[in-house]
Amino acid sequence: MSTENLNNTEALKKLKELSEKARICMFCTDLTSIPITVRPMSLQETDMDGNLWFISSDASNKNFQIAEDNRVQLLFMNNSNSEYLSVFGQAFIYKDKATIEDKWSNLANAWFEEGKEDPNVSIIRVAPQDTYYWDTKAGKLVSLISFAAAAVSGTTTDNSDGVEGKLNV
Repeated sequence: MSTENLNNTEALKKLKELSEKARICMFCTDLTSIPITVRPMSLQETDMDGNLWFISSDASNKNFQIAEDNRVQLLFMNNSNSEYLSVFGQAFIYKDKATIEDKWSNLANAWFEEGKEDPNVSIIRVAPQDTYYWDTKAGKLVSLISFAAAAVSGTTTDNSDGVEGKLNV
């Protein structure tokens, strides 16, 4: 496995690509307690500044925990392509109508009886501070063929198709 740390535009592109392809992450809060509080969340978008946006209920434990300590960890997995992403950052909660209107998705109607007019609708923005990714250079199929060939021949793979690194956004 090789290491390729990415910076600026390349890092933002990789962050957006991996997070939006996975779409669902494990959203971790209350990072100082054991066990860490974790729940699945659906990403609305990753913007061109690297912020990750989510729709949440203002009455949720997640929002209460963010109000106490806004450090969060997001764990994305796109298993079908062997792509993984870890994002540590600060979460910020928005209740203003303009942000709700901008980030709203009709799928969120399933969680809010009054749609985007529901008083409990909030938007969470996560600003990344430390981001790390794992990926394949040529895709999952090439990696699987490499692993299968090593297994059949009785050798070990050098995992040369794997790549990992920091995303400095």
